[in-house]
Amino acid sequence: MHVIGTVGLPGSGKGEAATVAREEGIPVVTMGDVVRQETTDRGLDPAKDHGTVAQTLREENGPAAIAERSLPMIEDRLEDHDTVLVDGLRSDVEVERFEERFGDRFTLLSIEAPFEVRRERIDARGRDASEADGGEGLAARDERELGFGMGEAMAQADVVLENTDTLEAFHDRVRTVIREGPDFEGEVDSETDLDSDSTGDSETQVQGRNS
Repeated sequence: MHVIGTVGLPGSGKGEAATVAREEGIPVVTMGDVVRQETTDRGLDPAKDHGTVAQTLREENGPAAIAERSLPMIEDRLEDHDTVLVDGLRSDVEVERFEERFGDRFTLLSIEAPFEVRRERIDARGRDASEADGGEGLAARDERELGFGMGEAMAQADVVLENTDTLEAFHDRVRTVIREGPDFEGEVDSETDLDSDSTGDSETQVQGRNS
């Protein structure tokens, strides 16, 4: 059993990591989908009110509320698969909840990219309402996410992926982490030379957070 959780600020590349997981035949549980469904159930617009509802859920049911709602979905998928990717942890409390449940079979993957790079990606994908259309700006989103405890969660990551290179290179780095399994720890930067067809003999250079 292996549960991979991803954490990262908006536009860092969590969705692309989920895409790679699906290509590898790994089911994905998206924590944001829990919030989007709740937003719809409350008669609100997910494009505009997603952040507000996420905060409300945590205020109403505790900081681990969304993680708790995700656990049954994860456990259901583990019945038929060895690995599940959980897309979009937001806080150190959520990390602790998954560590309590899955122990050393849980790997936290922090996906990181500079502000301007992330803003360009978000503008290009056009999924969320812009500030002009009543949506939330990236700086405000970052502030909200960090307020949940995302910075603390990112600091606890087992693996750090810098997503500043090409999409293909990023996909290769994600595949390396997935194929190495739960014992993989460290940092895979944008200059790492990866062979996407390798499973254990790659030239991946790994550096831990605190090394």
